[in-house]
Amino acid sequence: MKPKPTPARQLLKLCCRALEGKKAGDLRVLDVRELSSITDYMVLATGTSEPHLRALRMELERELDSDGVRLVGLETSREGGWTVVDAFDVMVHLFSPETRDRYGLENLWKDAVTIPVGDLLAVPRKRKAAPRTGKPKSRRRAG
Repeated sequence: MKPKPTPARQLLKLCCRALEGKKAGDLRVLDVRELSSITDYMVLATGTSEPHLRALRMELERELDSDGVRLVGLETSREGGWTVVDAFDVMVHLFSPETRDRYGLENLWKDAVTIPVGDLLAVPRKRKAAPRTGKPKSRRRAG
């Protein structure tokens, strides 16, 4: 059974699509609603370099802004390698590979439910049009 499309779930999809569009690595989504009082979902993604991490953050900010989402906070570590984008219901963590390995948020939140990213990125299928009834309309030829 598919979850209902809540505003938080729509925000989650928007974040994942933005990150996937900029080739984020090892994209993971954790449902922490039962474990956290500060957010519903955590998105973890890896960038290949500082410029890639910056591009991921900028694309995420651009998409959120264009959708009218107000950020609660944005924090980048002084050492680099980790940026947190807080959109209240969804908290996005962008890591360098080394920083992601060092902090292991997946292990810290191991009791969270992992949501398959493919489900979030899938474009909903359009319903097939109902078959037409009655006579087809005749077409006039331009003359």
